[in-house]
Amino acid sequence: MPNTPTVDSLDARILGALNDDPRATVIALADKTGLSRNTVQARLGKLETQGVLHSFERRIEPGALGYPLTAFILTSVMQRALSRIAAALNGIPEVVEVHGLSGATDLLIHVVARDADDLYRIAGHILDIDGVEKTTTALVMRKLVDYRLTPLLKQLVDKD
Repeated sequence: MPNTPTVDSLDARILGALNDDPRATVIALADKTGLSRNTVQARLGKLETQGVLHSFERRIEPGALGYPLTAFILTSVMQRALSRIAAALNGIPEVVEVHGLSGATDLLIHVVARDADDLYRIAGHILDIDGVEKTTTALVMRKLVDYRLTPLLKQLVDKD
């Protein structure tokens, strides 16, 4: 696992306020958290420098872009070709994210597709990448819990 900096309860308060209102100004975050503007500004700068805060990108529903199908493709690869495979996957627009895994499967590839035929095409494209040995596709039927970090932030703030 990468060595990620630890967020303290003050950082968690700022991040929680930012999570509640991603467009909030530093002054608004200071008002909401009860901290000084300089403290909020310095903490945000530190969190950005440390890589705790990622680039701001609104979460867009893929279906609105014409990609209503979501699937995860479990992929076994030749380890020595991993960087080349990752570069090839990065070149496929329908690949939303890729995670390297431990265990029997090497990669978990999150993809979106227009329909079943499109998913078949995308899965075939992934399988055609030199070094990809085997894929298993799992179609998402329903999202039960959306991506979230708010409960973790609240837990950290409540510790103090």
